[in-house]
Amino acid sequence: MQQRTRIAPSILSADFAALGREVEAIAAAGADCVHVDVMDGHFVPNITVGPMVVKALRKHTTLPFDVHLMISPVDPYIPAYVEAGADIVSLHPEAGAHPHRSIQLIKSLGKKAGVVLNPATPVAVVEPVIGDIDLVLVMSVNPGFGGQSFIDSQLGKIAALRKMIDASGRTIDLEVDGGINPDTAKKAVTAGADMLVAGTAVFSGGPARYAANIKALRG
Repeated sequence: MQQRTRIAPSILSADFAALGREVEAIAAAGADCVHVDVMDGHFVPNITVGPMVVKALRKHTTLPFDVHLMISPVDPYIPAYVEAGADIVSLHPEAGAHPHRSIQLIKSLGKKAGVVLNPATPVAVVEPVIGDIDLVLVMSVNPGFGGQSFIDSQLGKIAALRKMIDASGRTIDLEVDGGINPDTAKKAVTAGADMLVAGTAVFSGGPARYAANIKALRG
């Protein structure tokens, strides 16, 4: 069953010189969680934040931290991000030899586990782990950089995952990340998404605009 639309601002688009204040501002503006994009310059182009940044931000909000690990190998770093304050840890099945084992590691640490599908990653990879995960994240751009355009072909994938999740009978978040703006947000939600990651669309205009930006994404 599709849940209400929740907004997860990506701090990748925030002011990195004032990240603590930015996290406080999006919380005050009505964000549902904080999306943290972790990139290693190896699994994806670009390098972003390590566990120390997550730990430093943790004291600035009680909102859940939705940590998307775009790193390989992924397993050695999962405990560090959990210890730093992650509430949800999502990984790419291509980032390790044994995705099921990686998911079990996250669950053993008492946190929610997610699987991330790149634009070319098939829906079928979710089936073997549907009973173990709490979130599926569909990348509607190729990961590595913010500000890219939404790939419309992913709408079919979102719809297929909606059916798979509903058939499982489990409460699993269906999240979409990449090129989200008020127009593409509507398309993603119509296809079955209930959680939207947005960077530029939330952080444009500065803190005074964040509440209106988030409201616009909810539709």
